[in-house]
Amino acid sequence: MPHEDEHDENKDTHGRRKAHAVKENVRGHQKRGKNGKNQEPHGLVIRKKKEKEKSAEPTEELKETGSANLEGSRDNHRIKLLTIVGEIEGHEAVSGNTKATKYEHLLPMLAEVEDSSKIDGLLILLNTLGGDVEAGLSIAEMIASLSKPTVSLVLGGSHSIGGPLAVSADYSFIVPSGTMVIHPVRSNGMFIGVQQSLDNMIRTQDRITRFLSEHSSMKQERIEELMLNPTELVKDVGTLLEGKDAVREGLIDAVGGLRDALNKLHEMISDRNQKKNENV
Repeated sequence: MPHEDEHDENKDTHGRRKAHAVKENVRGHQKRGKNGKNQEPHGLVIRKKKEKEKSAEPTEELKETGSANLEGSRDNHRIKLLTIVGEIEGHEAVSGNTKATKYEHLLPMLAEVEDSSKIDGLLILLNTLGGDVEAGLSIAEMIASLSKPTVSLVLGGSHSIGGPLAVSADYSFIVPSGTMVIHPVRSNGMFIGVQQSLDNMIRTQDRITRFLSEHSSMKQERIEELMLNPTELVKDVGTLLEGKDAVREGLIDAVGGLRDALNKLHEMISDRNQKKNENV
């Protein structure tokens, strides 16, 4: 007959095997989802989630701000693409049905372009009817102050305060069917008809014409002449310049398309890099 201690030992062994089986069963359930399929390790799930979020960032940036990073281009130049479309939104939000470019989005982005070592140049695509003067001029001044090469391309049009935005780049292009509209400053809402109001409008208009002349080949007197032209526009005074006319007047540097703009920007980036290497 077996001894009592042998019986207890067998009992303990059986208990340990049973506990191990239960533990393995629990572990197996933990590795399987509700559908019975094996789940990936927790660390791998987190890593894949981060990679998915990172890959979605450029798409979200393009959707929210109309900007994108053009990477993998020739000569390994890293270009920031910026679109300025619709109405330039200032301190007041435009209606929900109107496409708008928000200056609070553009200003931090332009600061990033200047400061980032991962961006070599800026390409600006324009199709705007104008908008808030203060916001438009602030964006134009920011672009003009960048140390990195900048090229602008006017597509459908760059009207009103869109003019300073177009000429703020180091080099500007306009497509043959593109248009530039130069007209006097307008004011919305209540306007007090006193001399001080008129003086303020004249000073604001002078800021615009001076910026245009300083960043293009046009003289300020010629800009003011076109701005006050009463024979060109039906419901306003001013002048509409088509692609070749804008270049002939000296407002825009050249007629061209996307290929020309990118080629020019790559050329400017290469020249800048060469000068930096020579100074080292």
